[in-house]
Amino acid sequence: MKLKDKVCIVTGATSGMGKSIAKGLSAEGARLVLSGRNQERGKALEEELDNAVFLAGDITDPSYNKKLVETALEAYGKLDILSLNAGILGIGNVENLSIDLWRNTIDTNLSSIFYLCKYALPHLQKQPQGNILINASIAAFKSFPNHPAYCASKAASVALMKQIAVDYAPKIRVNAICPGPVDTPLLWESAKAFEQPDTAVENAKRTTLLKRLGTPEDITKLVLFLVSDDSSWITGTTVTIDGGIINT
Repeated sequence: MKLKDKVCIVTGATSGMGKSIAKGLSAEGARLVLSGRNQERGKALEEELDNAVFLAGDITDPSYNKKLVETALEAYGKLDILSLNAGILGIGNVENLSIDLWRNTIDTNLSSIFYLCKYALPHLQKQPQGNILINASIAAFKSFPNHPAYCASKAASVALMKQIAVDYAPKIRVNAICPGPVDTPLLWESAKAFEQPDTAVENAKRTTLLKRLGTPEDITKLVLFLVSDDSSWITGTTVTIDGGIINT
């Protein structure tokens, strides 16, 4: 097992990529604190996995992020890894996007990363090698219709990743992954920004060089590499995993 007895906080753990990542980490021996808003789904995942504790809450609340760290320390006595997957879309162009939705998107996709890192970093530094992995998006580099808050927040999360990597090397490795069109509920929600959502998803599938949508399991395999010692000389890096669509 690559991650035996490593302690990891997983945000966005109740659906999509985050849920798959949590399962993959658990299968490799990690002990988990699961974060999400949906109590029912979170508790079901907690019961499914070995060595997992679920804590429901609002990831945009600094005090909740502090509690996630405290929960890891109370349950397992240490903290090794952050897997940061929480995200929302905030669909609408600049004129039509409400200020509240703009703020909530930025807070969910960006500020929550800052909050959790702020409280986790003192404890990550106590380990031989701490690890932070941010689940960003190709939206950090590529614009999509009616996604200003999402694209801005994802680009900023990549910049924040690089800054933390510089400030906390060599004790902590910090990286980001940038998925393309992955077949999750968020992808189908994103497609609603287009006039014909079903067609938009199909077009994304055809546009990838590999002619298929990604799966949560595709993402999980990359995550397991980046948070394990297999990637021990990788930090401050963004890894695109998108079936090649960024090149089209």
